[in-house]
Amino acid sequence: MNILQICYKPPFPPVDGGSMGMNGVTEGLINIGNRVKVLTFYSEKHPFNVVDLPKKYVKATNIEGVFVDLSIKLLPAFECWITGESYHVKRFITKTMFAKLKQILQNEEFDIVQMESIFLSPYIDVVRKYSKAKLVLHAPNVEHLIWQRIAKGTKNILKKHYLKHLALTLKVYELEHINKYDAIYPATSIDADYFKANGCRRPCIPVPIGLPQPDIINDVLPIEHTLFHIGSMDYFPNLQGIQWFLKSVWHNVISLSPDAKLVLAGRNMPLWLRDYNEQNVEIAGEITDSTLFMQRHSIMVVPLLSGSGVRIKIIEAMSLGKCVIATSIAAEGIPYTDNENIIIANTPLEFANAVAKCFSDKKFIQHIETNAVKLVDANYNINTIAEKLLTLYQS
Repeated sequence: MNILQICYKPPFPPVDGGSMGMNGVTEGLINIGNRVKVLTFYSEKHPFNVVDLPKKYVKATNIEGVFVDLSIKLLPAFECWITGESYHVKRFITKTMFAKLKQILQNEEFDIVQMESIFLSPYIDVVRKYSKAKLVLHAPNVEHLIWQRIAKGTKNILKKHYLKHLALTLKVYELEHINKYDAIYPATSIDADYFKANGCRRPCIPVPIGLPQPDIINDVLPIEHTLFHIGSMDYFPNLQGIQWFLKSVWHNVISLSPDAKLVLAGRNMPLWLRDYNEQNVEIAGEITDSTLFMQRHSIMVVPLLSGSGVRIKIIEAMSLGKCVIATSIAAEGIPYTDNENIIIANTPLEFANAVAKCFSDKKFIQHIETNAVKLVDANYNINTIAEKLLTLYQS
């Protein structure tokens, strides 16, 4: 099949969960014999320069990029407040993308046009006008649910009110536009059920995220009694979760496990976090090799309080044989069994008890680690996922 994959940010290099998920689709479909052309937005936050990419990848995908300014602007945000439009979506509307997409569709025929986010829905009409391809939405999450949860956890009254407005306008837009696609492929069965329960009349079938086999460095041993978190700190759910963990959880962990050390990594650390000075907490900031970073530390903590879809960094850590302690929200969409292949903790005391048990019971943590690898092997192989996606395309 000939597939046009339209991305909301560069899928390569796969530096975060979103890009890893999109790149898994690209690699998997190419691996099983399809042609995939990638058209992506990029921004100051997520830069892109084709000359910096591997020649093999550029040749395989013929990737092209369109710049979009995603910085927050008060006047357009206020206009959306008055008109009831979704500011999240409106930021992605640019004449340059309309022109580039029209050019590509006029010059080449595609069997499938796959959009990687509901934010790309303003371009549905141009695809319909210039292509006979089936149009699918590969939905990594239910976007408005993320913002509903963020608003619910926000204490500032004015900020809470505005976030509720953002969530509501995005909800209206998202649920109106899902029926404009020929099919929806959410990342989890939870999200598929939500779409179907809220008016989706199109084929809506969950397709898990696929990840390539990790490049494990065999002679790297983890530092004992280290906890780690890795995630972009300009993604609000990550920042919100870490704020809660440091404020409400960490002193409980230290009280039960005084030798515990926490290492935080990720892009765009805010100043307060870069300057954070607390017992046994290290701020690593942006790192160049997430696989090596994960291998060097013992246990991943994922204290998310909001979000939707599936957390790909959890799957990546599990593929490396890492024990993950996560909230129920963080583990949503993963077919886990608590205390078998992951540990679920939703309160400060539950986190502290889980860490203490892992540190004191080596057989228990080894059991979790072994089963984590098995779970990923069984559910997230990129070629297997691509075969499933291709079968759905053909149907």
